[in-house]
Amino acid sequence: MAAAQRMGMTAEHFIGGQWRDEGERLAVEDPGTGETVGEVALASRETVDAAVQAADACHRSRALTAQKPERRLELMFRVAEEIRRLADEGADILCRESGKPLDDARGEFEEAARYFEYYGGMADKIEGRSIPLGDDYVDWTVREPYGVSAQIVPWNFPVGIAARSLTTALATGNCVVMKSPEIAPLGMAVLVEACERAGLPAGAVNLVSGYGHDTGAALVEHPQVNHIVFTGSVPTGRSILHTAADRVVPCVMELGGKSAAIVHPDADLDTVLASVKSGIFFNAGQVCSAMARVLVHESMHDTLAEAVREQAEGLRIGHGLENPDLTPLISAAQLERVEAMCSNGIAEGATALTGGQRVERPGHFMQPTVFTGVHPDMTIAREEIFGPAISLTSFRDTAEAVAIANGTAYGLVAGVFTRDLDRALRTAQQLEAGQIFVNEWFAGGVETPFGGMRRSGYGREKGLEALDNYLQTKNIAVRLGAGT
Repeated sequence: MAAAQRMGMTAEHFIGGQWRDEGERLAVEDPGTGETVGEVALASRETVDAAVQAADACHRSRALTAQKPERRLELMFRVAEEIRRLADEGADILCRESGKPLDDARGEFEEAARYFEYYGGMADKIEGRSIPLGDDYVDWTVREPYGVSAQIVPWNFPVGIAARSLTTALATGNCVVMKSPEIAPLGMAVLVEACERAGLPAGAVNLVSGYGHDTGAALVEHPQVNHIVFTGSVPTGRSILHTAADRVVPCVMELGGKSAAIVHPDADLDTVLASVKSGIFFNAGQVCSAMARVLVHESMHDTLAEAVREQAEGLRIGHGLENPDLTPLISAAQLERVEAMCSNGIAEGATALTGGQRVERPGHFMQPTVFTGVHPDMTIAREEIFGPAISLTSFRDTAEAVAIANGTAYGLVAGVFTRDLDRALRTAQQLEAGQIFVNEWFAGGVETPFGGMRRSGYGREKGLEALDNYLQTKNIAVRLGAGT
């Protein structure tokens, strides 16, 4: 895809090593202005079929698995280099289509490069094992890819999450068809261009764009798809799982959360505030693992509430190109949903210390919102708001705090803030979530496994554990001396 076309904010499909256009296109909006900034081609079912066929052909040719693993490692490291070459241009595109700060968009491309380096380094370390069955037998296992991995990418971190799943699949020898989110598809095209420039085999990476109910459905229903990765809402995840169950296709599901941080009375206030800023106001709160609930000991509730209110009111709101503290929500529909949930919280009895309404300016901006008096049975305490709104709830003792934290249907992440190491570890042991942060929200990185419990999904991305979700085991048993 030519640089001029890319900077013109137009994205096509990438199938079998070639960029392909379709007649129908969808406008892409800048959430910071509400203006159209680009367009993306929409895939028909025939386009999806072509992409799956290309991936299947690449898989059956063994273009990835027949080569020495060190070659696959080299290719993935080369992609990382190409991502960094394209990162400045890509960040500008991602910033304009998603609304996020320019520096964060640049960081998302850097994260993508890091995924290619981390999992590229795993490509030559995927091994089986020998199983002793006695002198008359030789028995061993082989870890093999599933084949065609269909990956449906969300709009909140399209480049980072696409790279997260794509790299694990490539390192394990799978071929991939990705569906980009229709409201933020352009940055992913830059990521795929880096793959093209690096010389990955044709068909190893394929990209289609379109609506979830159309393009996404065609992808997960395709009979040659052997593996599905999805990040998104619970209702959509359930629909995909029903389809996958009919075909007995393995899935990796990350379906969001309603994560809570427990703030003990000895916690450092500045440490907590730093995590609040990154935990709920980063990316305008459009983060599945956001620090949506703060459970604070009653002795410091009022102090923390006032400090969080001051922090929220001091945030600089603006377009992503300005690198502000708080950027717009992704769309008008998302803004309406977040504002409605905040209004519902007030109607149910919560107090909005600040915020609760949209910002009256062009674009889709929501005021940073701080709720107090939030009871565990309120909707805003149980369901994702997916916006810059945080709820504070007081507790008397650790047992009550843990019960409240575990009291939702989700279990993605949780946090503990305390100077007492024994208290931190004991609290962490009791929290029902896939990842626990102690004294820093979002601690960890590419190396740390990520995934949920209960309605937050299953399977793990990131870290060494992710490899297990992209491989299947074959056992080979040999009887020695048979017929001699």
